[in-house]
Amino acid sequence: MPETRFRKYLQGTGTGAIAILLLQALAPQAAAQQATDATPAVTFAKHVAPILQKNCQQCHRPGSIGPMSLRTFEEVRPWARAIKQRVVAREMPPYRYDKIGIQHLKGDLRLSEADIQTIVRWVDSGASLGNAADLPPPPQFPDGSKWAFEDEFGPPDLVVPTKPYNLPAKGQDRWWRPIVPVGTIVDRCIKALAVKPSLAGRAAAHHANSDLMVPDEKTGQYTLLERVSEYASGKTGEIVPPDGCRTLPANSMIKWDVHYWPFGKEVKDDVVELGIWLYPEDHKQKAKYKQDLKLYSLLMKGGELEIPPHGTAMTQGFHSFKTPVRIDSFQPHGHSRLVGKTLEIFYPETGKLEMISSVSNWTNQWHTSHVYEDDYAPLLPKGAVLVVTGYYDNTAKNKGNPDPDQWVGGGSRTADEMSHAWITVTHLDDEGYKRLVAERESRAKAKNSTD
Repeated sequence: MPETRFRKYLQGTGTGAIAILLLQALAPQAAAQQATDATPAVTFAKHVAPILQKNCQQCHRPGSIGPMSLRTFEEVRPWARAIKQRVVAREMPPYRYDKIGIQHLKGDLRLSEADIQTIVRWVDSGASLGNAADLPPPPQFPDGSKWAFEDEFGPPDLVVPTKPYNLPAKGQDRWWRPIVPVGTIVDRCIKALAVKPSLAGRAAAHHANSDLMVPDEKTGQYTLLERVSEYASGKTGEIVPPDGCRTLPANSMIKWDVHYWPFGKEVKDDVVELGIWLYPEDHKQKAKYKQDLKLYSLLMKGGELEIPPHGTAMTQGFHSFKTPVRIDSFQPHGHSRLVGKTLEIFYPETGKLEMISSVSNWTNQWHTSHVYEDDYAPLLPKGAVLVVTGYYDNTAKNKGNPDPDQWVGGGSRTADEMSHAWITVTHLDDEGYKRLVAERESRAKAKNSTD
């Protein structure tokens, strides 16, 4: 019986106290219903389409990496409940980062709570189109051949490709490690880096690391210098802060390490490219500090990673520096059993342990370098310790686990596990550390005074 008719029925029966109690119980429900009726309807055209354009369609459109297109109402409507489920679980957009620690990040793709609730209300109210006249104009996206940062910096100053590789449709992990010249004749400071797999082969390119090799003055032979870039599926690239210099040496070579995983389609003559943007030639005199990207292990000397069938594991690494440093970015790395990773700072003088970043819903399908905004990048005094912790789940509860019956050890294969984080660090001196701290405090004080 509808609620209004039920009220009239109770009033007409004269059932006394019972009727009064039931009517009182119905009052809040009626008020809530009236509030719901008064709330403007959430529609696809007016409310949901702008959210999808801003946060989803870059990947979910024809020719991109999303499994379905989400450009039009007709494309989105069949997926409405799945979209609600994924955004509520914060699995989409694929930017896995917890609401603890530093929250000021460059390129943060997470939906706001308001956006999530808008999608929830839209789905729960029937997922209607609304007035088609409210639809925003469709955005124009670059094709997949365009470089990351190209809109900001223009085309790369240098492009260093791998030699072509023929990838079979099926099989086990493949590694391709060609060495190719860069083409520079003087030392330069790198402004930005981006790795671009081919459109045909990007589904197979699990990672593509590149190391610098330079000629040894004594022997003339090329020797390994340091890592220049790291790419894993989902990562866009890196920008070097203006006060730092990541040096691209003269006459250097790039040693590639491309990890392919066959995905059911043969790819012939596949090429992965490294795009390099350079600061002006005089930047080396202006940039006081060296910035580098390194692999920070979570396995201390002699440690091993072994995960039993249907079991879990934790690894932890500790790293300190001889000078003050600034942590510019943090990127967890692992395979199918890694589910979470945290970055903390321990201050020996005070005993304080500070949480910096936490990712508790990690997935190997998307590798994100979390870049801190300028005034929030952690500043570590000399002697402070980075504490990096990884959590592994080899049980059936881990949705990404291909086989919980297997022992899993450390290794480079997709079936193995890894235990490290990629972290970019700007190495400061005492004067620079004190100056950055003072500048931040001054800006924070000025902001507080105007708020």
